Amino acid sequence: MDFRVFVEPQQGATYSDQLAVARAAEDLGFSAFFRSDHYVAMSGDGMPGPTDSWVTLAGIARETSTIRLGTMVTSATFRHPGPLAISVAQVDEMSGGRVELGIGAGWFEAEHQAYAIPFPPLGERFDRLTEQLHIITGLWTTPVGETFDYSGSQYTVAQSPALPKPVQSPHPPIIIGGSGAKRTPALTAQFAAEFNIPFAPLEMAKTQYERVATALSDAGRAADSLTYSAAFVLCAGHDDAEIARRADAIGREVDELRSNSPAVGTPAEIADKLAPYIELGVQRVYLQLLDMSDLDHLEFVATKVIPQFS
Repeated sequence: MDFRVFVEPQQGATYSDQLAVARAAEDLGFSAFFRSDHYVAMSGDGMPGPTDSWVTLAGIARETSTIRLGTMVTSATFRHPGPLAISVAQVDEMSGGRVELGIGAGWFEAEHQAYAIPFPPLGERFDRLTEQLHIITGLWTTPVGETFDYSGSQYTVAQSPALPKPVQSPHPPIIIGGSGAKRTPALTAQFAAEFNIPFAPLEMAKTQYERVATALSDAGRAADSLTYSAAFVLCAGHDDAEIARRADAIGREVDELRSNSPAVGTPAEIADKLAPYIELGVQRVYLQLLDMSDLDHLEFVATKVIPQFS
C-alpha cells in the first residue's frame, strides 16, 4: 500500500506552510505530496488567500529531492492547454522528473465567479477536458524537431513546436478521478496512469472501479496498467482524546468523520476500515491533511499507522 499526503491550501495556507508539509512528508517516507487546485475556500475565510498550484509546486520542486509532486486535481477550466503543458513540463524538469498531473473538468462555480474564470455547462467542461488531454499529451509526445497540430470544437493548435518536453518519458503520469459514469472511465482508459475515487463509500468505489475496469477492457488495455487509488480525510490518534482534538482543530465531529472516512481512528481501527478498500483493489491512498500545522500528525501516521500495512 502506497500512502501520499494531500493538502487543501485554499482553506488557508502560505507557501511556507505547504513546503513544511512537503518536507516532513519526504523525511517521513510518504511517496508524494499533492495539493488541490482551488482559488476559494469551501469554508472559513481562507486567509491569507489562495496560492497557485503550479507556482507552488515549482518552488517545492527545488526544495525537495525525492518526493513526488502533483495536483488533485487541476481544473481544465483554469488554464489553456498549451500553457498548462509548458508549466507541468517545466516543473517536471525542475524536480528531476517527479511530477504527476491530476486533471479534471472543474466543478466549483464560486471560485470561477470570484476570479473571472468562465464556467461553462458540464458537457462543455468535459469537452474541454477531453481536448486538453489530447493536446497536452500530443505536445509532450511529438518528436523534437516536429510540430503538433490539433483541431477541435474547443481548441485549435497550429504548427506548435511542442516544447518544452518533460523529463519523464513518454510524459508525467496523468491521474483522472471522480464518479462520472461514462466519460470519466473512458478518459481514464485512454489517458490515465492512475484512477482516483475521492471520499467515496465502499459501494460507490466498487461501482466506479468496475466501470473503469470495463472501459480498460473495451479499450484493449491491460487491467494492471492502471493504478487504483482513493482519497480520505485523515484524523488519526493514539486514543479517542487525541482523535477528538484533531477533529476539533479542523472543525469536524468525530462521529461524522468516523462514519465518512476509513482514515479516522486509532492505527488498528484505520487498518481494519481500510482493509475492505484494499480487497476492492485500492493500491494507493491519499491522506487529506486538513490541519497543515500539525506535522506530528504525519509522524504518527508514518510510525504507527503505515506499519499496520507492512
